[in-house]
Amino acid sequence: MNPTIPSGEREDAFVPRLFDAEVLSAYAGAELDRAIEHLGWRSGRVHEGVHQARKSLRRTRAVLALGAPVLGPGADLLDREIRRVNRGLSQMRDAQALVETLDRVSARNKAPEVAPVLRRARRTAAQARAESARRELADDPGLAHKRMLLGTLRAALPALPWDSLTETRVRDALDAGLARVDAADAQARATGRDTDWHRWRRRVRRLSQQHRALGDRIDLGVAKKRVKSLAIELGEAQDYALLRDHCGRRSIFSELDRRVLRALADEGTRRMRARIEQSATEGFHAPVE
Repeated sequence: MNPTIPSGEREDAFVPRLFDAEVLSAYAGAELDRAIEHLGWRSGRVHEGVHQARKSLRRTRAVLALGAPVLGPGADLLDREIRRVNRGLSQMRDAQALVETLDRVSARNKAPEVAPVLRRARRTAAQARAESARRELADDPGLAHKRMLLGTLRAALPALPWDSLTETRVRDALDAGLARVDAADAQARATGRDTDWHRWRRRVRRLSQQHRALGDRIDLGVAKKRVKSLAIELGEAQDYALLRDHCGRRSIFSELDRRVLRALADEGTRRMRARIEQSATEGFHAPVE
């Protein structure tokens, strides 16, 4: 025990316990490395590469959010630039997301009146995905510009003041994230709007990503498992919301197929939201301990 602290008192009541933030720095750096690598995938792997890269960029931003504001303006700059790169990939990712959504919805819906419609929709979505990739790669061959920019950001990451990050500040960030989740939850339930449910999902996803980055370095109690479970269910609900979004007037699908897909999306949305509401009443939002 530190001799300057009176007997019987906890040491960390006087001296803020240092958190091994270098582990978070290394994690964020590894995710940026992973994003750069996946953006280099070619041919038929380019769509999955973009998907994986965007995941890694979101995970890096989640770590930077854990350090705000003590990581300073440099972290804000990195976050803005990573977000800009991620948004620059959004059209390719949206095209890929529709194909993946149709794959998942098809796996869950085998009814003979629905299966042929989903197969046709999947072929149409795959054609649109290929066209999106051609446009993007024509402007940035091999996504080289985005990879170089991410390489520059990666080099700057270790220079942030990671040693200023304590466990107390990390816990404060987790508490703030949970408060944002609860606020988004209330808003989504009150309005029922897809945009509000999507915002709730994004906030849950970020909190889950932060839990993933921390691993077992902080005791999160039951919150980690519950947040992850909620993220999975909100993701499934988002599949149906995304499918419905692609059934409007500018849809790439035929009018007849749109009717079937819209009905499927509406039924799936109702079912998943009812399941999520039931899960929430069973304690999804237990506080971080």
